[in-house]
Amino acid sequence: MSFRDLRNFTEMMRALGYPRLISMENFRTPNFTLVAEILIWLVKRYEPQVDIPTDVDTETDRIFFIKAVAQFMATKAHIKLNTKRLYQADGYAVKEMLKITSVLYGAMKTKQMALGEQTEEDNVKFKFDLSSRISDLKAARQLASEVTSRGASLYDLLGKEVDLREMRTVAIARPLEINETEKALRAAIKEVLESVETTKGMLSNVVSDESSLDNKIEKKKQELERNQKRLQTLQSVRPAFMDEYEKIEEELQKQYDTFVEKFRNLCYLESQLDEYHRLEQERIEEAENAMRMMQHKLREEERDLMRSSLKDEDSDMDVPEDEGSGSDMEECRPSKPREDSEIDVDEDDEEDEEGEEEEEEESKDMEDDSLKGPVSRGARTSRGGMRPPLLEESDNDF
Repeated sequence: MSFRDLRNFTEMMRALGYPRLISMENFRTPNFTLVAEILIWLVKRYEPQVDIPTDVDTETDRIFFIKAVAQFMATKAHIKLNTKRLYQADGYAVKEMLKITSVLYGAMKTKQMALGEQTEEDNVKFKFDLSSRISDLKAARQLASEVTSRGASLYDLLGKEVDLREMRTVAIARPLEINETEKALRAAIKEVLESVETTKGMLSNVVSDESSLDNKIEKKKQELERNQKRLQTLQSVRPAFMDEYEKIEEELQKQYDTFVEKFRNLCYLESQLDEYHRLEQERIEEAENAMRMMQHKLREEERDLMRSSLKDEDSDMDVPEDEGSGSDMEECRPSKPREDSEIDVDEDDEEDEEGEEEEEEESKDMEDDSLKGPVSRGARTSRGGMRPPLLEESDNDF
């Protein structure tokens, strides 16, 4: 099915006078009722007295209807229809119906042409169609130009007729000399013979060239046959080094496979190594961060302890001064407690220095223990827990 067939079918049915308007969209899907209506109309248009069953309600009725139409058109109009395509009732059925409509449309056109010719003869009217006479118009223009050119050349020749007439009369009046005529004829014959000889020489050269070319062709054919035979022998013979070449090729393939496998393993191990280094670096950074946080926490605790110890010392030093203000003997005693307090302060300073050294040692131990594991961290916390008893002993000295 094509768009052109649908268009031609609709135009022909419109020209034949089908009462219903047929659209090209009617045959996009199967439409058996429309196809049956069109077939009945076409059969009636071809022969009005024909008796065709019009019942298409059931499947058997449709098959009987399609067979009857196909048989009628085959016997009466000698048109062979494809019953399967007609039964499809889609675009393929349009092709089959187009066979009938083309016959009817051709008959209508011939009848119209006959009527038109008869009316033209009766009315004696001249109708000129430029669209069908364009080629004739071009030929007429060409002939007109040739006529004008020939007329101009004829006019020029007629203008020279005066001089040519005199020369012609002189030539006619001159007596004819036999000797001059014989000489002219002999010269012409000689020229013709010379031309014949040259053509014969050329023909003989052509024959010799043809024979030489044939010889060359034969030589080339023989050479081609020899080369083909040599090629066949070379293809059939196996080279001596072919076995070694195949062995080396197999070994090369094996070596390449091992190389690919080792290269793949190497890439995998390198990636694992990089991953291990990355994890180790992250572990070290986490340990360092934990150590820094622990050091900061210890420093804060030590500062708090130092501040509390200093507050306790200040409170202890204020109590003796208040008790000694009532008696004279107690006024004489303050010198010794001051010395003791000074000694105690010096001892506290020494203890602070020792505490700072211990803190430095503990920080170093914490760096080592952070790399060893959580066991060293537990030991480190136990060391840090030994600090408060020392401060309590220093408080008892007062």
